[in-house]
Amino acid sequence: MSATYGTVMNHPREYGESFEGFAKRYGLDLTGVATSNVMEAGLGMIWGEDPRYHRSEGTFRERFHRTVKMTFLSENRDGSMMPAYARYIAIAGSNVLSDTWRPNSDRDRVDTVERIGEGFGGRLLRNLWEEFWPDVKERLPLFKKH
Repeated sequence: MSATYGTVMNHPREYGESFEGFAKRYGLDLTGVATSNVMEAGLGMIWGEDPRYHRSEGTFRERFHRTVKMTFLSENRDGSMMPAYARYIAIAGSNVLSDTWRPNSDRDRVDTVERIGEGFGGRLLRNLWEEFWPDVKERLPLFKKH
């Protein structure tokens, strides 16, 4: 989605609005996400943080609030909640690091801070997907087993 949006908005402009530009944006996004995931998993392993999202039970409201909370928290080895320090470092660090291979028009401080925010937004969307998609899928006729 990010590469599509970037192509429509022609950002970064050096890549153009073509399929080739889309492919470059997709590759750029993929390298950033991969770098962030490796950093979070590595640091999390050292510090005992579990980066995975685990579905919960309760009302829609309780489950929704948990997805937001777990964007910034993780479970440690004993299952208790703690700040997701590895995630903070990984999302911020990978976006700062990615400035070394980004086009000039996409590597100032404002762009970097925006990408950090988008990283946490992406984590929230992933948590929402993991929490609610199984319920939605269960109710869609297309996915029902006959």
